[in-house]
Amino acid sequence: MTAPLPPVTAYQSMDRMRFEAEVVPAARPAVFRGAVADWPVVAAGRAGPAAFAAYLRGQATEVAGEAWFGAPEIAGRFSFNPALDGYNHERKAASIAQLLDLLLRQQADPHPWSIFAGALPLGRHLPRFAADHPQKLLDAARPMLVSLWLGNGTSTAAHWDLPQNLACVVAGNRRFTLFPTEQLGNLYVGPLDFTLAGQPSSLVDVDAPDFERFPKFRDALAHAQVAELEPGDVLYMPSLWWHAVRSTGPASAMINYWWRDAPVDAISPMKALMLAILTLRDTAPQERARWQHMFDHYLFGQGEPLAHVPADARGILGKRDAAATAAAKAMIARSLVG
Repeated sequence: MTAPLPPVTAYQSMDRMRFEAEVVPAARPAVFRGAVADWPVVAAGRAGPAAFAAYLRGQATEVAGEAWFGAPEIAGRFSFNPALDGYNHERKAASIAQLLDLLLRQQADPHPWSIFAGALPLGRHLPRFAADHPQKLLDAARPMLVSLWLGNGTSTAAHWDLPQNLACVVAGNRRFTLFPTEQLGNLYVGPLDFTLAGQPSSLVDVDAPDFERFPKFRDALAHAQVAELEPGDVLYMPSLWWHAVRSTGPASAMINYWWRDAPVDAISPMKALMLAILTLRDTAPQERARWQHMFDHYLFGQGEPLAHVPADARGILGKRDAAATAAAKAMIARSLVG
């Protein structure tokens, strides 16, 4: 048994001005109780699985998305197989209506098949949803990805997302276990280039950790927080915070909003990390230490490293337009081919 984790700070009311001025700059998770309680889909969810399914069917297209299906034996925990060269579940295409049918069909089964569909873009699957469900905490003009997450009693391993996130629970309950980015070394993360859903994820079962196999996970738990969410509640997660998610209920759903405070065409830093591993990891320790100094100077340090150079002659460290960015990408691509 592990000790109860401290709760994420919760607010009973929140508006966009306060959210942007106080919560986002603090870079800490936060819960907003009842922030979307007035959404029609939340009312449908509170009326029960059948009413919720009927509401979503009325808005859903017939477009299929990827869904995960796990036998009852996995008890909702989607993960890798023991050899870490495959998964403990199958992945198939299904429409929202098909998923809802499967969820309702086994809602009374004490040992159902686990069903999970994540990051289904609303514009493709629920095109009318945004008009009926305004997100008052975000500027509607901000570039963002809005998605549906749908399933039953399932859990996802601790992982990070690059964007900031507003996770809005609309049916069923969800428990988020969150870890600061700095706990990476205590989370026993799996492969970087073979993942469950794009991001590297922890191999630890947060609900039943094996401390003999993963002893440092105790240190991670010492820095963890938990958010228990009901329909209508919203969780804010800063970029790169690790989070494991457990959902409950025969038909559980969440709407999430992803956005970055970066240019729309910004490249994921994960690509830079992968390239750095290829180019630096196997070099001599002395050389790596010198490159660390270079990275600190040009990337992670304070100030302008080329302040002594005219602004229009700073190249990639100067102000880049679309053409300059494309040229830099092309140069990097050519160097990799060789």
